[in-house]
Parts: sequence; C-alpha cells; structure tokens
Amino acid sequence: MEPRHTHESCTSVRSVLSRVGDKWSILVIMALSDGAKRFSELQRSTEGISQRMLTLTLRGLERDGFVTRTVFPTIPPKVEYALTPIGQSLREPINALGGWVQRNLPAIAAAREEFDAARAAE
Repeated sequence: MEPRHTHESCTSVRSVLSRVGDKWSILVIMALSDGAKRFSELQRSTEGISQRMLTLTLRGLERDGFVTRTVFPTIPPKVEYALTPIGQSLREPINALGGWVQRNLPAIAAAREEFDAARAAE
C-alpha cells in the first residue's frame, strides 16, 4: 500500500530536503565526513563560504540533528563540529547523487547549450 501524501507530510519532507539539499549543507556534510573539524578548518575546506553563512549552516544542521557542536573548556574555548549518526547516513545518498551528476554531466551540458541556443534564436 502506497503511503498517502498529506499536506503535513509534504511540508515536512520539503523542510528537510531544503536543509540537506542546499549547496553549503552538502559541502559541510562532506567536509565532516572524515571526522570532526573546528570552525576555521571547515571554512578553509568549504571554499567560498562566508563566516556568517557557515555559522548559519552549522546551526541549521545542528538543529536538525545532523551535526553536533562540542565546546572544550580550554582558553580560548575550542569548538568542534562532527556528524551525528543521522548526518553520517547522508553520506551515501550525497555520494550517489554526486555520481549521478558526474555520469549525466555531458547530457546536461548539451541540453543547456541547446536550450540557450534556442533562446538566443528567438
């Protein structure tokens, strides 16, 4: 029996997909896939992200349970971010999607060129 799609279930799915589907979240999840990192390490490994955007992305990922934030009582305080088990479970679908993109990139590029050429001819 197929599950019923209600407004509430669609809204819930959309909210999670918007979190894990944005470009910064995917890059942060991949950056954390090999272990915990400090903020500055994440910023270096996520080229192009601003400090503010990294902060917002980490907060959102933490709120949704994909990332943990651990503060170590040192001077100055040391903060590390790591994937939770649910965050780790995202690695497989993200890698699968990345592989799909790689396999289909030539066809996507050709479709874009065809579309752009048709628009330019109008």
